[in-house]
Amino acid sequence: MNKMMKAALAVLGFVALTAAAQTPKSPTGEPIRLAMIEGLSGPFANTGEAVFRNLVWATERVNARGGVPWPGGARPLVIERMDSKGQTEEAITALRSAIDRDVRIVLQGNSSAVAAGLIDTINKHNERDPERQVLFLNYSAVEPSLTNEKCSFWHFRFDAHADMRMNALMGVIREDQALKSVYLIGQDYSFGHAVLAEARRQFAAQRPDIRIVGDELHPMARVKDFLPYATKIKASGAQAVLTGNWGNDLTLLIKAAREVGFEGRFYTFYGNALGAPAAMGDAGIGQVVAVAEWFPNVPGSAAQAFYKEFRQRFPNPADDYVHWRMQIMIEALAQALARSAPKSGSTALNAQAIGRALAQAEVSMAGQSARMRGGDHQLQQPLVVAVMDRKGAPGVPFDVEGSGYGFRVIRQLSAAQAEMPHRCAMRRP
Repeated sequence: MNKMMKAALAVLGFVALTAAAQTPKSPTGEPIRLAMIEGLSGPFANTGEAVFRNLVWATERVNARGGVPWPGGARPLVIERMDSKGQTEEAITALRSAIDRDVRIVLQGNSSAVAAGLIDTINKHNERDPERQVLFLNYSAVEPSLTNEKCSFWHFRFDAHADMRMNALMGVIREDQALKSVYLIGQDYSFGHAVLAEARRQFAAQRPDIRIVGDELHPMARVKDFLPYATKIKASGAQAVLTGNWGNDLTLLIKAAREVGFEGRFYTFYGNALGAPAAMGDAGIGQVVAVAEWFPNVPGSAAQAFYKEFRQRFPNPADDYVHWRMQIMIEALAQALARSAPKSGSTALNAQAIGRALAQAEVSMAGQSARMRGGDHQLQQPLVVAVMDRKGAPGVPFDVEGSGYGFRVIRQLSAAQAEMPHRCAMRRP
């Protein structure tokens, strides 16, 4: 073998060794199991499945980096699916089953009524059984009292609560001087009540000239035909509808409004996916407004790269709808787990230690940053308001769910601008 060939092989060997040293090893420790308690059957099953995809993608990213550092070997994160059927009692039964199986971290978000039941049950369990304490990470239950009057050391919310979202929407409504009448409609449970109450308060404070020409609640997940509601909305003369509806309750409402020929705007919390844009079609262009912590069309290369990576992982258009907050939640948890890991080989999770670390979490991703506020365990994060438009229009490089429609950003709030004061008086262990 000549000297040049030997030298080349030596260089190749060095490159291979360097690459191997830089490639994270697969975690080999005992998995850290996370119980996702969510409605995976029934009328909101599509919402639950969208959550699952997001959480799987988030944990895959942590595991690809080598998992959670731990004495005795890095540990992978694993999502365990538990079907609550969207019912509070079923969710509490699932929680008890998870505890019996030695799971110490539970994840849930749909709905706020279920979240309130879980918080109450976890508070009581953790007081009675300090050896098996549990943390609850909430990614979507946004009824404001959950981090105010009902705040708990054991509960962390990673979504902006309803008052924060409403405040972001009102920034757009305040500037729409042509708007003179609005119809309020929502789901008849704690979250729906909170949305409409805050809407009334903020309209009175910020746009007292706007008439509220309808104000009603409907049974949650039980209405199959929204035509009677849509007919009333059109007959009221409302120029816009404001709703916190989500899942099929939103899609069916928008479909019915289209069928009766309602031409007003929809100001929504969740109008940007899960069938809503396709249900509205061209009638929604410029008319459906949504608020979220992030949209695929948020300006910036980091945001677009983030979305492209998600679509590479889930290429089927029906599997669209990435949640930035769920990715941030898992990143914050991984950070807290690493900071609270024991000095020696125990694999037991200390919920108090993880909770104290999580209360100080600060995470950045896709060009945005967030921090957990220790006083009430409410994540402080940016908020974005966007309006529906056709894919390919200026500011709309991406559509949602292959519908041909996407959302163009019209207002961005920093975490500081989105922040609101809290009323939490937390009892800490």
